[in-house]
Amino acid sequence: MLQIKNIRFSLYQFPRLLSLYQKKNEEFFNSSSIKFNSILKNLINSKQYEKALDLFDKNYEICTDLSINMAIKACTILQDYKRGINIQKKLSTNSLNNPYIQISLIRFYMQCHDIDNANRIFSTITNKSNHIYTVMFKGLVSNSMSEKVFDLFDEMKIKPDTITLITLFHACTKFANDRAMKIGKKLIEQMPDNYRNNNILLNSAIHMFMKFGDIKSAECIFQSIKKKDIITYGAMMKGYVSNDMSEKALDLFEHMYLKPNDIIYTIICNACAQLVNDRAIKIGKKILNEISENSLNDNVLLTSAIHMLMKFSDIYNAERMFQLINNKSIITYNTMMKGYIGNEMIEKSLDLFEQIDLNFDNITYTIIFNACAQLANDRGIKIGKKLLNQIPDNYRNDNVVLTSIIQMLMKFHDVQYAEHIFNLIQNKSIITYSTMMKGYVDNNMSEKALDLFEQINLNLDNITYTIIFHACAQLANDRAIKIGKKLFNQIPDNYRNDNVLLTSIIHMFMKFHDVQYAEHIFNLIKNKSIITYNAMIKGYVENKMIEKALDLFEQMHLNLDNVTYTSMFNACAELANDRARKIGYKLLNQISDNYLNDNIPLNSAIHMLMKFGDIQSAEHFFKSIKNKSIITYNAMMKGYVDNDMSEKALDLFEQIDLNLDNITYSIIFNACAELINDRAMKIGKKLLDQIPSNYQNENIVLNSAIHMLMKFGDVQNAEYIFESMKKKNIITYGTLMNGYNINDESLKCFKIFEEIKNQNLIPDEIIWNILIGTCSRIGILSRCQYIIDQIPRYIQNKKQIQNSLIDMWGKCGSIEKAENVYKSVCDRDSVTYTTMINAFGLNGMGSEAIELYRQMPNNLRNEISHICVLNACSHSGLLDEARIIFNEIPMKTEQIITIMIDCLSRLFLFDEAQKLIDEYEKTNSPNFVMYMALLSSARNNRNHILSEKIYNRMKYLFPNQKQVLQSGAILLSNIYSSFGEYQYAKEFRFNQIKQFGMKTKIGLSWTEVNGELVQFKAHDHSHPRSLEIYAELNRLASELIEHGHIFDSSCITRQIDDEETIESVLCGHSEKLAIAFNFIQRPVPTIIQITKNLRICGDCHQAIKLIAKIRQCTIIIRDTNRIHHFHSNGKCSCQGHF
Repeated sequence: MLQIKNIRFSLYQFPRLLSLYQKKNEEFFNSSSIKFNSILKNLINSKQYEKALDLFDKNYEICTDLSINMAIKACTILQDYKRGINIQKKLSTNSLNNPYIQISLIRFYMQCHDIDNANRIFSTITNKSNHIYTVMFKGLVSNSMSEKVFDLFDEMKIKPDTITLITLFHACTKFANDRAMKIGKKLIEQMPDNYRNNNILLNSAIHMFMKFGDIKSAECIFQSIKKKDIITYGAMMKGYVSNDMSEKALDLFEHMYLKPNDIIYTIICNACAQLVNDRAIKIGKKILNEISENSLNDNVLLTSAIHMLMKFSDIYNAERMFQLINNKSIITYNTMMKGYIGNEMIEKSLDLFEQIDLNFDNITYTIIFNACAQLANDRGIKIGKKLLNQIPDNYRNDNVVLTSIIQMLMKFHDVQYAEHIFNLIQNKSIITYSTMMKGYVDNNMSEKALDLFEQINLNLDNITYTIIFHACAQLANDRAIKIGKKLFNQIPDNYRNDNVLLTSIIHMFMKFHDVQYAEHIFNLIKNKSIITYNAMIKGYVENKMIEKALDLFEQMHLNLDNVTYTSMFNACAELANDRARKIGYKLLNQISDNYLNDNIPLNSAIHMLMKFGDIQSAEHFFKSIKNKSIITYNAMMKGYVDNDMSEKALDLFEQIDLNLDNITYSIIFNACAELINDRAMKIGKKLLDQIPSNYQNENIVLNSAIHMLMKFGDVQNAEYIFESMKKKNIITYGTLMNGYNINDESLKCFKIFEEIKNQNLIPDEIIWNILIGTCSRIGILSRCQYIIDQIPRYIQNKKQIQNSLIDMWGKCGSIEKAENVYKSVCDRDSVTYTTMINAFGLNGMGSEAIELYRQMPNNLRNEISHICVLNACSHSGLLDEARIIFNEIPMKTEQIITIMIDCLSRLFLFDEAQKLIDEYEKTNSPNFVMYMALLSSARNNRNHILSEKIYNRMKYLFPNQKQVLQSGAILLSNIYSSFGEYQYAKEFRFNQIKQFGMKTKIGLSWTEVNGELVQFKAHDHSHPRSLEIYAELNRLASELIEHGHIFDSSCITRQIDDEETIESVLCGHSEKLAIAFNFIQRPVPTIIQITKNLRICGDCHQAIKLIAKIRQCTIIIRDTNRIHHFHSNGKCSCQGHF
């Protein structure tokens, strides 16, 4: 019974005992969990996340939802995806439904970029709160998934609270695309009234609208806030600064009634740094004095202050502030180095960089790569490439760093390495593409820039558009024009108000010579900046529309910058008329003080003054510049060269203590080319040997070197440089051809022209002009026609080319074609009239020359037109007409008097000619050309006594003019020979050679037969058909004798050898060989044309008149003085005036 009773008691007590046991156990468990959670929390608060997770793993059985939540947060911070996944797998259903754990898991997956799992957890939540949405929004924003943020917002079934709204405003701010703007504005419109007093919310809205560039809406919200706090002011001022409206930021700062904190000071420092005007400098320096001592430990503020001072170019105070900072961060160093770079103190930035004893961040690498890129010298290249090899792995995928490396390598001209880096980047941004394309453009490889552009599959930004427009402008070929115009039509609306972009478009169309369209775009721009005006002015200058540049300048009502001054000085220099001088000098007097240390406008000012011929003012300006760059020296030396003061250019060159650049070499080579004296040759050749390796492939340098050598007469070395050049441009070919023309080797130009065509280069206007000049020198009609047939019609219609064509046809003896071109010129200028007058004169049509001269408007007549008409009179024996014209000329210059002396002398009126010389020398120094005209005519008159008298007078007056005395000696020697005094002539010539180093010019004649130009010298036997030529000469000689021709021994200028006869010597003249060569052709040409590099002798002139009559053909011979048209009637167009 007792047993049963005990059993009943035990059964009755068991539930109570079990409950008691569970309660005790739960108390123990709860006590352990609380202790565990406390330890876990302490570890996490002290950032010992790994230890916290290890403890969590070991004590999982006592974990609560709180400890699980903390563990997930630790995984989130560490981005330990594996551990986080494992924690989730262990969670009970209750824990998975815990809102706090759900939020932590979403954050974890978002932080680890596992959007799918985050979405999966979010989708399981039935009652989604604002908090849950906010976490999702933040996660999607951090993963840059703008569309998913806005899609989720559109799906949201509950009204957002203030926190959610703030998050959405931040999302709209970050993405700032069309959809973001639409949603952001919608949120503001639908925001409940009770939220409109929440400053935190409204500050976010202000920030958002500022990011949209919607200043008006931001200002509207700002004005609606009754109790504005310091953060509100900060948001507004920061927005103004971000939108380049720093003046408004300063206005607001000065009206703010609250005490500024360090954040406000930081913003204002940035605003002042952006403006850098007098007001900004005043406010900036004032707030520096207001900063409290406590703020001296605020690295962000002090770094902004350093940035501001650097922008003010106040290096001294920036350095002082930098020294005040005890614990300098890498950001502080970055700001300082960037400031040095902005002030063109690149070496200092590298000095500071080498002192840093901190870990670099990506900004440091970027800054130093940029510094090395700007410096691009040995030190810059060394540091840049060393740093490139030391980049840590975590930055080798940083697009900003890699992009700056590409930029640096492009500046080093190491295009191949830049391409290698570019190809390594997997996820190329549009900035990466832009940097690469800009590098190509900077390295004159714009075709490659366009190739890369056509591969881009990303949305273009305004920078990309700008670069491509610059590439197209640089090329200005058919492809570039096509791409440029197509791209222009595709510009999105949001970029059509971007001044920088529109300015690059104006620049491009100006380079395409489409001035009208550039003007159209310019007129579309509402708020034109000074940069826009600059582009337009520069475009006008480049298109030779200087007056338009000045007109536009006078319409401007903006503060000028250094580019404006530079462009305007260049415009005034180009025009150099009274208006340009007035504007140029006025600008010089008005130039602001802050530009008086800017070498770029000052160099342009020197260039302008030199163009005005105001050497004294240019020299004064030059001396006032303290830190003269090599560009300053270049501007000065070029000015001297342009003003025919090349000796001064060489004097200045010898004072330079700077590294020369490619322009310096080019200028000095040109100076030496102008002088062609012993000093110039010595300096030029020495400099040529010293060209550094990096300039040995520079076309601008080598082209100038070729020009110089050609002027020195060193054709062989000029050709050697030409052949050594890897990438010849059209200017190179033009320089070589021009050199051949200078050195009487014009025939070689045609070979070079064929090479140009084979290289698929397109001749420009200059090349065609040189070739027309070549044709003028060769003087062969068929060759001229061959070239003209290839010149594009639009180039033929250019006035300069038309004037050259008139000259060419005139010098080829085709007056009819010269007149046709003349008549086609609509707006005839002085050159047009003068060239036609000269063409008439050369062809013995003096009356026609006088008639055209009389038709010429008085305001177009100048010294050259007076000279040409007097020369025409001289060549046609029209003395009375020459006297009338000479007496009508109001200002008789040295050259005009000289041509009149020549006219009188040709008719053997030596006394009258001498009177003119005597009259001239009363007020002027003697002129050797006048005496040469006298001596030449005395030679023609075979007056050896007068010739000796004139030559002795020349030796007395011009003892140092070697070339003049050499020419005079040759004429006098020929006079002695014409009297048969060959021995005396030989002795005289020997003495002159000994005294002056005299060289006799070899007589050459050339003619064209069947498309082949053939050249002959006297007694030439080099031609393959030489036997036939001399057989034909013998036949001609016999025919001449039969028709009464007596060979004139007075035309022989040397002693005859024993095996020679008068007939054989005279028949061996080069022009007679050329005539004989034409006569052995089948069929025999009816018109024979020959060009000769010396004056035709009297015997040849008489013989050829007779040959033309005997053979019934027309023979045209151009010698150094004129063109002889020998007609089939036995007469010559010169009528004996040669």
